[in-house]
Amino acid sequence: MDSIEIFKCLSDKSRLGIINSLMEEPMYVELLTERLGLSASTVSFHLKKLMDAGIVSSEKEQYYTIYSLNEKFLSLTLGELVKDDRKEHEILKQREEKYRQKVIDSFFSYDKLKEIPVQHKKRKIILEKIVENFDKNRKYTEKEVNIIIADFHDDFCTIRRDLIGFGLMERKDGMYWRK
Repeated sequence: MDSIEIFKCLSDKSRLGIINSLMEEPMYVELLTERLGLSASTVSFHLKKLMDAGIVSSEKEQYYTIYSLNEKFLSLTLGELVKDDRKEHEILKQREEKYRQKVIDSFFSYDKLKEIPVQHKKRKIILEKIVENFDKNRKYTEKEVNIIIADFHDDFCTIRRDLIGFGLMERKDGMYWRK
């Protein structure tokens, strides 16, 4: 059962009326229509939403479809409803990736860096994107580093310095390599 869908269903007055009526006994659309003073199409619409959320189930009896509350739904505690099954680590990782992509989309246009971010966190994300263009098992001359960086932005000196400063690359004896 999806907690978000359940809470969406519970936030509608008509659906709560249907749930309360079904708590008394299973019913068909016409009886719910009569009790709630709603049209048959409105009741059917809300029943579909309640079924999609797993709150209501249906069963065919001769010419009618009888709707009843799902026993599993009735036995859920509030704690079980609000519990997020995803691990906290996964949630944080998804948020970070979404933020990272938003920063990249904001600062890059057609693989060109529009401007160097001032904010430390955003600058690091941009630099991590640029450093992906350097092979891990290769050493580069300063000129090679400048050429690769220049494909992204004209201020290759600042970016080269920041790649070292942020610990994404190392430099020794005029040679650069990715960490």
